Amino acid sequence: MMEPQDNIEEDDTAASAPPPRSLPRQRVSLQKSSVCSRSYFMVVMVFFHVYIINVIALLLYVHYNNGSNAITANRDFTSRDNSHKDTGASNPQTPADSGFPRNMHLPRIEGIRVGHVQKVSLVPGKVHEMKTLSLKPLLFEIPEFLSEEECGVVVHLAKLKGLMESQVMVPEGQEELNQQLNLSPEEIFNFLDLNQDGQLQPHEVCWQSSVSVKPWFCSLARLRKCNVWLYLVFISVCVCSFTLCVICNLIRSQLVRNSRHTWLYQGQGAHQVLQDLRKRVTHLTRLPSSLVELSEPLQIVRYEQGGHYHAHHDSGPVYPETACTHTRLAANTTSPFQTSCRYITVLFYLNNVEEGGETTFPVADNRTYEENDVDLLDTRKHCDKGNLRVKPIKGTAVFWYNYLSDGRGWVGEQDEYSLHGGCVVTRGTKWVANNWINVDPDYQRQARYQQFVSQQQETQEQEELISELNSDQHIDRHQDL
Repeated sequence: MMEPQDNIEEDDTAASAPPPRSLPRQRVSLQKSSVCSRSYFMVVMVFFHVYIINVIALLLYVHYNNGSNAITANRDFTSRDNSHKDTGASNPQTPADSGFPRNMHLPRIEGIRVGHVQKVSLVPGKVHEMKTLSLKPLLFEIPEFLSEEECGVVVHLAKLKGLMESQVMVPEGQEELNQQLNLSPEEIFNFLDLNQDGQLQPHEVCWQSSVSVKPWFCSLARLRKCNVWLYLVFISVCVCSFTLCVICNLIRSQLVRNSRHTWLYQGQGAHQVLQDLRKRVTHLTRLPSSLVELSEPLQIVRYEQGGHYHAHHDSGPVYPETACTHTRLAANTTSPFQTSCRYITVLFYLNNVEEGGETTFPVADNRTYEENDVDLLDTRKHCDKGNLRVKPIKGTAVFWYNYLSDGRGWVGEQDEYSLHGGCVVTRGTKWVANNWINVDPDYQRQARYQQFVSQQQETQEQEELISELNSDQHIDRHQDL
């Protein structure tokens, strides 16, 4: 009778006992949570490292594209030589000792954006700020580039040297120039045909007609058949005033400049301020010193009240029929047409103008440039309508590129947006200085010019050394006697 009771007690104790914990299930849950956390951490770390690498790469890109002198661009000289061979230009090898390295390129400062300020070190113990004023053209402003004492020295040296009239008008003696050239219509047509395709497009015509001509193209032989009136105008206008038109397009001689100017040498033996100024320009532009030293002397210009300079380009486009003025002797060319190949213009303001005298850039940062649409050339009437005007402040320097880059580290096409002029000085006097850096868009011509100048300098140094030796021997003989 007692056995069933015992069984009931055993059942009650079994029923009241708690069930065992499912340890394997909890272990699997913890393991899954650990794996998910580790994957999330790995993804975050990968994205973080990619972000850091992108930031470093961007900083390096901006640094080296700002024209570091320690980096030289890899240039494809084989294609450049082939292009010059196709145009019939000779390409002698440039010696290594000519002072013109064959792999030299032209650093070009990046503007980043309008209003961007860069820190530049131009003189020991001082940091200048360079502000981007425009991207088309690439234009910068550097306040306090010169001290007040340096401005005074430059003006004083210019007065001692003496200034001459620099008024530019339409040249007279047109008939005499035409008689000297005596060009036929065929020769004029070939000169106007820039791409030498036997066709004459509207943009290739140098003269401006008072009557708007619809788009057309035609060879000279078929020009009479295409448009008899146009043929007669071409013959009468181009043959009679072709020389004048070329001069107008290349140097803008139809634009008036009312000022006085002089030139100051900056080489060895010049005033220390002038030498320091050239070194400062070399550091600013980051160009090889050989290019800066062989460029034009420093031009000092004074504008009296009423003085101005209509909008113009400092450098003209280079066609196959033209030659750069500074490399003409070394180019071995007989072209009668020359242009000033000024790669960079550095303009210094030497005093504070009481009123007026701003430097205007009529088409700066325009979306497009159409020469026929520019109605802002006359700075006496339309100076206030220009897109950008720079106020003359004593010691401030502005510089811009007159040419684009060819994509291989050398000079490309002319930057048409570099059109600029001097507004009328309404009160007071305006003193400025122009530092032009000359570079031939033809790399081989520039190399030959550098080689030619280097040889001339070596010959001159040898002659001076021989002269000193002869002088010393003469003194020794005199002492012996």
